[in-house]
Amino acid sequence: LLFARVGHPFCHICGKEIKTQTVQQIVDQTLSLPPKTRFAVLAPMVRGRKGEYRKELDQLRKSGFVRAKIDGKVYDLSEEISLDRNKKHTIEVYVDRLVMDAEKIRTRLADSIETALRQAEGIVRIELLDSGKTLTFSEKFACADCGVSYPEISPRLFSFNNPYGACPECDGLGTKMYFDPDLIVPNPDLSIREGAIVPWAKRVSSAFFYEMLRSLAKRYQFDLNTPWKKIPRDIQNALLFGSGEEEIEFSLQLEDRLWKDQRPFEGLIPNLDRRFHETESEMIREEFQRYMNIRPCPKCKGARLRIESLSIKVAEKNISEITGLSIKQAKVFFEQIQLSPKEMEIARRILKEIRERLQFLINVGLDYLTIDRHSGTLAGGEGQRIRLATQIGSRLVGVLYIMDEPSIGLHPRDNRKLLDTLIALRDLGNTVIVVEHDAETIRTADWVIDLGPGAGINGGKVVAQGTPGDILKNPDSLTGAYLSGRLEIPVPKLRKKNDGRWLTLKGCQANNLKNIEVSFPIGLFICVTGVSGSGKSTLVVDTLYRILAQKIFGSKEPAGKVKSISGLEHLDRVIDIDQSPIGRTPRSNPATYTGLFIHIRELFAQIPEARLRGYKPGRFSFNVKGGRCEACEGDGLIKVEMHFLPDVYVTCDVCGGKRYNRETLEIKYKGKNIAEALEMTVDEAGEFFSNIPSARNKLQTLQEVGLGYIQLGQAATTLSGGEAQRIKLSRELSKRASGRTLYLLDEPTTGLHFADVQKLLDVLERLVGQGNTVMVIEHNLEVIKTADWII
Repeated sequence: LLFARVGHPFCHICGKEIKTQTVQQIVDQTLSLPPKTRFAVLAPMVRGRKGEYRKELDQLRKSGFVRAKIDGKVYDLSEEISLDRNKKHTIEVYVDRLVMDAEKIRTRLADSIETALRQAEGIVRIELLDSGKTLTFSEKFACADCGVSYPEISPRLFSFNNPYGACPECDGLGTKMYFDPDLIVPNPDLSIREGAIVPWAKRVSSAFFYEMLRSLAKRYQFDLNTPWKKIPRDIQNALLFGSGEEEIEFSLQLEDRLWKDQRPFEGLIPNLDRRFHETESEMIREEFQRYMNIRPCPKCKGARLRIESLSIKVAEKNISEITGLSIKQAKVFFEQIQLSPKEMEIARRILKEIRERLQFLINVGLDYLTIDRHSGTLAGGEGQRIRLATQIGSRLVGVLYIMDEPSIGLHPRDNRKLLDTLIALRDLGNTVIVVEHDAETIRTADWVIDLGPGAGINGGKVVAQGTPGDILKNPDSLTGAYLSGRLEIPVPKLRKKNDGRWLTLKGCQANNLKNIEVSFPIGLFICVTGVSGSGKSTLVVDTLYRILAQKIFGSKEPAGKVKSISGLEHLDRVIDIDQSPIGRTPRSNPATYTGLFIHIRELFAQIPEARLRGYKPGRFSFNVKGGRCEACEGDGLIKVEMHFLPDVYVTCDVCGGKRYNRETLEIKYKGKNIAEALEMTVDEAGEFFSNIPSARNKLQTLQEVGLGYIQLGQAATTLSGGEAQRIKLSRELSKRASGRTLYLLDEPTTGLHFADVQKLLDVLERLVGQGNTVMVIEHNLEVIKTADWII
């Protein structure tokens, strides 16, 4: 809106500021066309708007107009014209048709242009009938020197979601997909023979394809066993992008005859690009997309808007340059903006709204974000705080706001800003309910409801409620015990010392990392911390983890750029224990993920009745035929498709949700069948299977990470991120330790109570005690204070 009201357009060819154009100037520029040029004068009355426009078309007929161009097609106005009211239309009426003769048509041309300008509110188009080209002139904005003219300068011209503002090259996305050499060759330490070029990796074993590669190696004089990074750059480019016009001699021995051909080599990337656009198979396109990346659109340079939109400036900046500022920088810019007195009068209210909205975002601790940041790259907590800033701006009263852990991902410095925002919402006359574990948030609240006393089936009761002071005094409240200091996570009396082993990265340049050098001590509990958006996840997950995964496991996933890495000899495994689900279907559960289910099935198969019937361990799996209920195929639920509504899941009426058939459920151990065993909690199962060592050990590790309350067969889709992460930790704990493993965790305390944080720290200390290295990205002060090393 600000740009539409006070923006100054500049010619994107000569760079001069564009002023309003008079009728005489339009006439003079039209008369400069070559003699005998056939052209038409059109008035664009409707430009990309929805509607039927019956009245407008009737009015044109009554005014004596004969023809009109509607959505690119010429119509005779005497015929019946029916337009779809739900589609956008462009209607241009033909005012006159002329042949260029400057002496004879000047007066007539001026009259026609004046008529067109009246009909189209200041816009006129000159259509060259022989070439089909169109010249657009504006009575408002046009460059007299270059002929560059602007459409109506309205807010839609500055929106990349509108076809009038979006860059035509990328349709307003700001990016184009391309085949990325780094994804095609993710591990340059490998040779072509070893599969360095991933799309060729499976085909290298083919005799025909291998002979083709040998022909290329012969022509360019390189060895197929040489690591990719040691092959000269010009040869790499020839393999990836082709030989141009130079012909290569290819030869292949086919049984008793020699096949020869001489032709240019297309190159892998042009070949993939051609096949990607030719194929109609969605499966092949998905396969090719593995090697594709995105880069800024070459036309708009990632700005997402058309060049005309980017040529309009306010205070010497276009809209892309302003939205590229951080929220903090934008606040300063709009506070200090210099406009003429007339422009300031027009923009005063707009600027007030902009400054207020920027201040709201600063208040919730998001001053580091750029205005044009893609929503898909925001953390959950950041998105929640943006919505919160929106609500403050609406200044509604009498609203009940409910927020689930808004402090996630917040540095303690920014937490106070968030709390001040919540208080402001309350003071407007609203009710704010926050689900939180953060101590500062609990102390700031007017009223606290403490649920418990435990988790899962052990919870669901109101342990205490009242003011924060009441909770602190309540002897039954575990939360109050930690807040009051009766219980606490202690600072370690002794911290492990580094024994001289280091893992060092030099020249890290991914995202916002400024060519940094970082050294991580091996065998310690390391905490990587810093304010939101400082580059923690980029350093640890996108760079360190992916590089180690490439070096140790041969991963193909691209990593952040580094100049060098040293200290790899101290590690033989790297594991990223994130909060992603342990499975994406209800069939996945803690028992299957940890391997516990294998031991339970073997136990049931050893029962005399099962052996008598010939049941094997597979009989007790709900994933294979035999023992499962075939009506629901072992799901326990039946999916009912509702077509235009979401699918509905109902309990299977054959097995009653048990997942197994009647014969399988007849086999019992200590009075429980396999379905009842899966319904037990970890704590109950620990006692039930206490005399089965293989099962007891896995159950014990689940209890140690604080998951004694979850059911063995609980669907993976119902587990929280923190629960999934701790299940992964328990699986690692139950393995035999090598003492040379690096464990990475990104904000593992998300969603954890003080007592659960203590359990988590105990588990991490146990991993470190086995000689491993544990690295966590955290803002939680309790975790930071217990670390051996802080970055």
